[in-house]
Amino acid sequence: MNFAPLLRSFAALLLVSALAGCSAPGPQFTILAGSENDVLEPLVQEFCKSRSAGCTMRYQGSLDIALSLKAGNDPDADAVWPAASIWIDMFDTARRVKSVKSIAQMPVILGVRRSKAQALGWIGAKVTTRDILAAVEGGRLKFLMTSATQSNSGAAAYLAMLAAGIGKSDLIEAGDLDKAEVLATARALLRGVERSSGSSGWLADLYRDGQRSGAHYDAMWNYEAVIKETNDKLLADRQEPLYAVYPEDGVSVGDSPLGFVDRGRGKEVEIFFADLQAFLLKGETQARIAATGRRVELGRAVPIRADALTNLNPGRALTVVRPPEPAVIQKALGLYQEALRRPSLTALCLDVSGSMQGTGEKQLLEAMQFLLTPARTREVLVQWSKEDQILVLPFSDHVLWTENASGDDGDQAGLLARALELRANGGTDFYTCAERALAAMKPLLDGERHLPAIVIMTDGKSQGTMSTFESAWRADGRRVPIFGVTFGDKVERSQLDALATLTGGRVFDGTKSLTQAFRAVRGYN
Repeated sequence: MNFAPLLRSFAALLLVSALAGCSAPGPQFTILAGSENDVLEPLVQEFCKSRSAGCTMRYQGSLDIALSLKAGNDPDADAVWPAASIWIDMFDTARRVKSVKSIAQMPVILGVRRSKAQALGWIGAKVTTRDILAAVEGGRLKFLMTSATQSNSGAAAYLAMLAAGIGKSDLIEAGDLDKAEVLATARALLRGVERSSGSSGWLADLYRDGQRSGAHYDAMWNYEAVIKETNDKLLADRQEPLYAVYPEDGVSVGDSPLGFVDRGRGKEVEIFFADLQAFLLKGETQARIAATGRRVELGRAVPIRADALTNLNPGRALTVVRPPEPAVIQKALGLYQEALRRPSLTALCLDVSGSMQGTGEKQLLEAMQFLLTPARTREVLVQWSKEDQILVLPFSDHVLWTENASGDDGDQAGLLARALELRANGGTDFYTCAERALAAMKPLLDGERHLPAIVIMTDGKSQGTMSTFESAWRADGRRVPIFGVTFGDKVERSQLDALATLTGGRVFDGTKSLTQAFRAVRGYN
């Protein structure tokens, strides 16, 4: 008997069965997300793995995500997942983001070091924004808070401050922002800012690092879920936790919207997004999201239990501040940046050593043109105010000169004109420049009115020793952070990283976009 036809039929049947059990590989899919969503990335990757898709979550600040949606810009992503819908509403005027749905809800609250909350009499008490204001004005409380123009947690805290000044949580209107008493309340509250940043995740790391290093910050405005995550790590390290304060007169809530960006990649990609969104919203996944301390829509999952030690309670009812109209938010953010925030004191150490000749020198001067041209900084909400103080210290193996000016438009023009005359030559010593910057800042630091920072812009390795700066920094005790911005193709950043670690600063990569790097730095000062 000839078995060959039977064997061929059996082999064909096996092949059809194997193909039926395999789905086609999914698409390459990119999500532009806020840093607070990193805890949820494993859920996204779990879904993507089930579809044999390659998924990338790229983390950016709220304003970065929003700016990528402006007409003429390309977000280079298939979906956006910011902390709140306000950033999509304000900037996506072409309405490219579709099928937007809230994945979770995250109120922004004040986490206070528990011993400080005890000293303030807030344990078990109903605390209002007026109580927080009284503590700030009495010199009994300072806090960490992200920049309201760069990060949603800062914007949410700020909008709640405005609402408290107005005396209503239902809706802030444009006319409310013209009232002197409202602006005075917000300005007084913002005087409590001890450190700022452009990222809620980085801010939480700064708080924990301060606990370990002995800086012992008083408090932090951040998402309820991030306060929980921070406490989990603090308690694991046997450190004192944060006590959750929910202002009775209102909090702002981020709705964590996930939306599809139609870039013409075809129906397959849009269907993949819809399935991912449905996966994140189904009951089992929502329960896992609720377990992280995030709030989900009522009935979808049970919130985690209240914790008496930290006062965290995602099941607690809140007075919620309604998001204003986009035009009102734009006006409020402009007021924050130009009139209400705590003014900055920024020393710019500019590397004009010989290795900067050519491309490096050109990039440096272009960066200064961005930083000191008001029309350009206003476009991305990092403009200087008249109350800000700017020090410029160009250096090679020594500091060439030092000039101080305010953030007034005319003063900026004068600084820029002098900076554009710089030419690269000589060795490199940014340790001496940082030490000189600290000494030049001291008269203004003594008044404790400004938020200080030293920014070192360099392409290479420094001569000299770190002790030149470190001994002066430790002796002064003002906690002035150092931020680095790197230039060039062959960057040696270990020395900058060490300075940032010592002072609670950060190093930004300027090799891809100096404008973005300097904008990021401004969000931290």
